[in-house]
Amino acid sequence: MSNKAIVLDANILIRAVLGKRVRELIVDNADVVQFFAPDVAYADARKYLPSLLEKRGVESGPAMVVLDALESIVRPLELGVYQGLQTQALQRIAIRDADDWPVLACAMTLACPVWTEDADFFGTGVATWTSDRVELYLAG
Repeated sequence: MSNKAIVLDANILIRAVLGKRVRELIVDNADVVQFFAPDVAYADARKYLPSLLEKRGVESGPAMVVLDALESIVRPLELGVYQGLQTQALQRIAIRDADDWPVLACAMTLACPVWTEDADFFGTGVATWTSDRVELYLAG
């Protein structure tokens, strides 16, 4: 396992469940990159996926199995791991979206970038990758 790591936002976990490309990027790079997400990102994905799937007329059961399986590759980080950086993370991101502090705090704790589609992370002092560019980081 390499020293390369990245923290995923809930929107990336959701994309990994709903779409093929993001899930493939994660699975195909699991041997060279360590993937993490705060526990609350999984909680958010579990909260929002059923209604997203319902709107598409899709049964949520199989999707939740995929999300559960992702936990073996995208390791959830519990609050105790990143809580120490809550104040600093909030100082950096609260103006845009205070709810995103756990993702930022995880990235700060691990000294690694964030993979997100959320522009709120730009300007927080942590490298931010979007799905259309993350392959550059994963391959680099």
